[in-house]
Amino acid sequence: MIYLAHYNNHVFRLLLVVLAAFLSFLSGCGDNQPTSSKGSPTSSVSQEKGPKSAASTAPSNSAASQSTKVASGPAVSLKLTKFKVPMPAEPTSPDIFVVGDDLKIYQKHGILMDFVGVVPTPQYVAAVVSGHIDVSPGSHINRTIAGVSAGAKIKAVAGKTETSQRVPHMIGIVPKDSLIKTPADLVGKKVGIPTIGGCNEYTPYAWLNKFGVDNPKNKIEVLVLPEKNIQQVLRQGEIDLAMTHKLPEEIDRQGEFRVVFSDFDVWGADGGATPFYFATKFIEEHPDLVRAFVAATAETLNWANQNPVGAREITARRTNTDFNYVNERYFTPNGLIRPETAQVWIELLELFGEIKPGLTIDQIYTNEFNPYYQVN
Repeated sequence: MIYLAHYNNHVFRLLLVVLAAFLSFLSGCGDNQPTSSKGSPTSSVSQEKGPKSAASTAPSNSAASQSTKVASGPAVSLKLTKFKVPMPAEPTSPDIFVVGDDLKIYQKHGILMDFVGVVPTPQYVAAVVSGHIDVSPGSHINRTIAGVSAGAKIKAVAGKTETSQRVPHMIGIVPKDSLIKTPADLVGKKVGIPTIGGCNEYTPYAWLNKFGVDNPKNKIEVLVLPEKNIQQVLRQGEIDLAMTHKLPEEIDRQGEFRVVFSDFDVWGADGGATPFYFATKFIEEHPDLVRAFVAATAETLNWANQNPVGAREITARRTNTDFNYVNERYFTPNGLIRPETAQVWIELLELFGEIKPGLTIDQIYTNEFNPYYQVN
């Protein structure tokens, strides 16, 4: 009996040791799992039901929930939602959607970019209104203004580019030995532009008008040419001046052409705005998504300003474009739209009879979704 009792006691102690080891193992497994704000374990990203903590790593292409916080802005807690956006074709400057997607900035803010193919720039307004794309990739603000004037229910919510003296939005170039030096010299000449309308067409009109050439639309002949071919056409003498998105310093390095004017010469910093816009219905139905989009876009814009070569490299790689064809751009700090950038184009389009008089800037854009915006 004593032997049996000793045996049972030994077995009992052994069972206690095994049980303690098992509980220790379970405790160790629990420590390796992420915990919620209440301390309870959460599942992996692919099975996640609730929001992750702000410190969590941004997931890859999975329909996960996550929480993030923008510098100086409010916290955003959204499921990872697909945004239909166009893929750029032969981009001449960094594409913010591509850059933000590559850096996973949009994913961090709950957005998954769904690139649905190329959409020609003149079709952006129609594509946004119809829902073919959810948001424009940033085209010149005159297209937003013209769309609103024509009855399109759209509104800009974040800036994309602006103009600086070193990095203007657009320049007019001529062969180095050209006699064209002033607006008056351009009268009667052929001007090559990448697309009809927008900055391509109206920048030379505005330059002529600003310096005393009346009715400029009838004073020059405009030819539409692919931007990648425009220098060759100028070289061949088939046009007298080319409008291009190249930088003045790049043209100077080439040594073959000369910059006659830029949009900075016409409007200073105010003329090169290319905002992102949504259909007003989308804004009304999904304000939190718009807020997340603006926060992510502002972060991407600031990164691109701080890393101009990196933004060009990402765009060139993702779009299979020659790096030298992708030019540096000056992006809108914090994505905040300045009223002057809209007003200058409202007045210009009214002057040329492209829109009805009376349009106001609050019909064109809003900064209310921007985490950096402060109401005076």
